[in-house]
Amino acid sequence: MAIKEKVLQFANQVSGKKTGSRGYFDENDARYKILEPVVTDEMAEVLLCMKIREKITAEKVAPLCKKSVEKCTELLLELSEIGVVFVNEIDGVDTFWYETWVPGIMEMMVNNKEQAKKYPQIPKAFHDYGVENGPRSTGSFPPGVGLMRVIPIETAIDGETRRASYEEISKYLNNSDKFSVSDCSCRTARESMGEGCGHLKEDMCIQLGHAAEYYIRTGRGREITREEAFKIIKRAEENGLMHQIPNLDGSGKTHAICNCCGCSCLALKGGNMFANTDMVRSNYVSKVDKDRCVACGECVVNCPTNALKLGQKLCSSKPIIDKIERKETPRNTNWGPERWNEDYRINREDVVESGTSPCKTACPAHIAVQGYIKLASQGRYKEALELIKQENPFPAICGRICPRKCESACTRGDIDSPIAIDEIKKFIAEQDLKEEHRFIPKKRHDYGKKIAIIGGGPAGLSCAYYLSIDGYKVTVFEKQKALGGMLTLGIPSFRLEKEVVNAEIEILRQMGVEFKTGVDVGNDITLDELRKDGYKAFYLAIGAQAGRRLNIEGEDAKGVIPGVEFVRDVNLGEDVKLNGKVVVIGGGNVAIDVARNATRVGADSVDMFCLENREQMPALEEEIEEALEENIVINNSWGPNRIIVEDEKVVGVEFKKCISTFDKNGKFAPVFDENNLKVIDADYVLISVGQSIYWGDLLKGSKAELNPNNTIKADEFTYQTNEPDIFVGGDSYTGPRFAIDAIAAGKQGAISIHRFVQPGQSLVNGRDRRYYHEFDKKSLKLEGYDNMPRQRANHKSDVDEKGSFKDMRLTFTEEQMKKETERCLGCGATVVDEYMCVGCGQCTTKCKFDAISLVRKYDAEGVAYEDLKPAVVKNVIRRKGRIIGKKVKDVFTK
Repeated sequence: MAIKEKVLQFANQVSGKKTGSRGYFDENDARYKILEPVVTDEMAEVLLCMKIREKITAEKVAPLCKKSVEKCTELLLELSEIGVVFVNEIDGVDTFWYETWVPGIMEMMVNNKEQAKKYPQIPKAFHDYGVENGPRSTGSFPPGVGLMRVIPIETAIDGETRRASYEEISKYLNNSDKFSVSDCSCRTARESMGEGCGHLKEDMCIQLGHAAEYYIRTGRGREITREEAFKIIKRAEENGLMHQIPNLDGSGKTHAICNCCGCSCLALKGGNMFANTDMVRSNYVSKVDKDRCVACGECVVNCPTNALKLGQKLCSSKPIIDKIERKETPRNTNWGPERWNEDYRINREDVVESGTSPCKTACPAHIAVQGYIKLASQGRYKEALELIKQENPFPAICGRICPRKCESACTRGDIDSPIAIDEIKKFIAEQDLKEEHRFIPKKRHDYGKKIAIIGGGPAGLSCAYYLSIDGYKVTVFEKQKALGGMLTLGIPSFRLEKEVVNAEIEILRQMGVEFKTGVDVGNDITLDELRKDGYKAFYLAIGAQAGRRLNIEGEDAKGVIPGVEFVRDVNLGEDVKLNGKVVVIGGGNVAIDVARNATRVGADSVDMFCLENREQMPALEEEIEEALEENIVINNSWGPNRIIVEDEKVVGVEFKKCISTFDKNGKFAPVFDENNLKVIDADYVLISVGQSIYWGDLLKGSKAELNPNNTIKADEFTYQTNEPDIFVGGDSYTGPRFAIDAIAAGKQGAISIHRFVQPGQSLVNGRDRRYYHEFDKKSLKLEGYDNMPRQRANHKSDVDEKGSFKDMRLTFTEEQMKKETERCLGCGATVVDEYMCVGCGQCTTKCKFDAISLVRKYDAEGVAYEDLKPAVVKNVIRRKGRIIGKKVKDVFTK
């Protein structure tokens, strides 16, 4: 395609470059490419007769470009539609001018929606401009004098004695009398490239004064009131966004307020990719009060520049990172590609190198354990619920059945006993039943698209919860007549009463989730039929709902029952009766549940047999102790050899001695003494050696594939299968695990589905990979702590525990809960990288403990475009001096 020479000349003119001069760029530059599809040489002839930021009428420019006023007017109006020039009616006459590239021409061109859609080259050029020019500007701009400037969230600087009006959002809104709102041009560009981050573009950026007039006139934005503008600001802050303004109108002046995210904003790309934070920063930086900080991590995951990370608070014999220091920055070092972070959108770090709290690390959902313990200690139960439900919508359920990995990792356990974290969570969750403390999340959006969840277990329900918060129309299809999956059908009521499950599911109903039970998707209705009905994506979470076979002689005899089917029938209220001697084969938590159920439906005696020795049993110690208290006999290191059958009915089981269960690499590889056999009489044999997955016709005609063990194949981070609109989670993906693992997967599935159904969004960009690691507990200096004993939950005394399906465990009293929270060591704290912090204040809005604040570190004001060059040149000279000085110092140091 022939080069448009005059368009190229104009592109250089905007950048202050004359034909033949040094730095004159060619047709491969993004500044030419953005104009090329829509600007003609004839239009460029008019533009070449104008000067940057100087207002002019068609009547005055016409003789300069030797065109009629009518033609000149026609071309200028077309250029205003394209986005190259502003147009305002001044004193009754249309007046035109052009700005610099950014903020200016590029954003306006991208905000012509039809144009950006028709010519993807335009949004891509907007993106590429920052990549091409970012290195040249890195280190050159003094703090607060960049092309864009962060304006702190105003509540973050309330009461700040040194605050200035030019750093208050309200000042800009109150000083303007005309407002419009448009899509975010940065997120539009990212979306066009298929690189969106899940933060959507619609109605995000506010224009003021002359820019609002232009945006309304050209259809780029819609007119709003000042009150609506304030509401948009508030909504942006609630959704984790920050504020920036175009910074070239002079101190305290701007024509727009952008609501930005660190993962898509092209201005913040300079800070994140090139560490050029001075180009955008406010005068503030974050400061953490370690005494108040509880390492909940809310500030960390919401920081747009990854300036905050989780660290530790406790003393250690090893060096710990309590402040991130940067000896080398673009201020004092030449900054080449080897120092760039080109993958900043996918390599965020939540934790400093030396590690953070073991409890948050060990939890599969990485719940803010320290945070909700502190809130509970202060009686702030609703806020504690809100914090838990950021990661786990079902605290009452998990408070009864969680494997308590957080407690196993708890640092307090190295002093005496771990904190009773689950009991504290259970107490908090009980408050959800009280109207004054109940937490039902506020909907963040109203996206409206239909999503189908197949399976009403913990993974599916979790996915439904988080999708509902974003305003999706979620329908859960459940094969059984009861919701809850294994929560309802696989866990006995004496461990998890169904009223608890139903109460937490009821909150989903109140949020608008629709449930259809007794529907076997794949049989009663197919995925294709659901697609035709408007469903845009599917989350398959059917669980591992069937028992595994032993594949030994006699397994098909009467009286041999899969353990999961047995428990399911009991939970469904079927008339299940056992009598005589019952043998349970298996040593996990489910096997314990099966055995304890058997004692409650008439068994005279219950014997458990498992391959593992007592120390290797997969069941939790607490579960084992409860089984022993009910006179269930556990026989370790025995494996079934055959089931003895008479008249087609089981009468006994032959076992063989298991010498070892695992090989030297820890792989399951049982070894038996074939000569050491024994026969146990049995009237019933309940097999609980694992669970299997039954897909039926659910995946018929789908590209989704299964693994040899019948789990479904999917990306381990996004949970997307080979069928793009099918996402998975829970046991049907991982194999049997705990409910908390499924709940965590459900949230991640919801994030992926949101991104999938929205145009142009990436499943990975700007997404937290949640890589947590704990600090070295062996190096801690654990001295001087109290020896307050761990609180123990009481049991009901008025009911026969062995024969009851009621949960005998009571919840902590408030006094017990308060005492237990006092035992928390408060291991973790947030750490700040002050250089990377741009002072947006988003962190302060997420902290529930007043532990993080903005403090004024700089005292810089923005400058007008005309005064920018002297300020930059002055800073460049100073920077060169610092670089030379550092090099000299380094030589002498070495």
